Amino acid sequence: MPIITLTTDFGIKDHFVGAVKGAIYSELPDANIVDITHQISPFNITETAYILRNAYKSFPDGTIHIVGVDSELSKENKHLAIELDNQYFVCPDNGLISMIASEVNPTKIVEINIHNHINSSFPVLDVFVKAASHIARGGSLNVIGKEIQELKKLVEIQPKTNQDKSIIKGGVIYIDNYGNIITNINQKLFTTIGKGRSFTITAGRYKFTEVFKSYNGIVDYNIPEEKRQYDGEKLAIFNSAGFLEIAIYKSNLETVGGASTLLGLKYRDTIIVEFEDVVKPEFIPINQ
Repeated sequence: MPIITLTTDFGIKDHFVGAVKGAIYSELPDANIVDITHQISPFNITETAYILRNAYKSFPDGTIHIVGVDSELSKENKHLAIELDNQYFVCPDNGLISMIASEVNPTKIVEINIHNHINSSFPVLDVFVKAASHIARGGSLNVIGKEIQELKKLVEIQPKTNQDKSIIKGGVIYIDNYGNIITNINQKLFTTIGKGRSFTITAGRYKFTEVFKSYNGIVDYNIPEEKRQYDGEKLAIFNSAGFLEIAIYKSNLETVGGASTLLGLKYRDTIIVEFEDVVKPEFIPINQ
């Protein structure tokens, strides 16, 4: 039996998550259900896309991902079943898949047309579970929907560059459990535009001129341990997902605080990378 994952903004206080799991087990008694998260900020599509993009790749082929964020059916928000990267996504057409599919094109997209789903006030329970169960049994996507070619795009989450490629203008797309700030500027774009040039990253009122390879890259291990004072230091890093992150070394939201609070930055705030004209001597272009 394939794994079915759940990603929602339902939280864990109410009955919603339990009801969805119960409905899955009613359809598939031997189902394997995995919670990716139910703590998405309400209706936050970008946050959903970031978390799901970085989680789904760890799952085996054939996994089915139910996504319940901003899932109410409307003329502008269809219900979709998608085959992508040898896995399946049952989700609303609100743009979240465009971030996941930015590097891998979907194999097939269908607009779900399960009978009576238009009248549902709880589509994750009444529609997505039935669609996911059909797929789990080996059913064809064409049975539950009409094939379409286009997905809604989240254009506003893409970073922008100026005409002479000296500036990348990005933004905050996610704040993690440590209060660290994740931007929409990925390492590939940074390297391609930067071409080894020196740079300044402006995040709020703070500036960074170095991006570390790890959180402890900021630590000088030549200094005796008892004299090191790095806790609470601000740093920039490319995280495990390949995105530029502004972090606090060993942040503690109850004591030191996280990057979001200390830098005064929140979701959608602007992050600027400005490159200088001089190329570092040690830079070797990727295509050489």
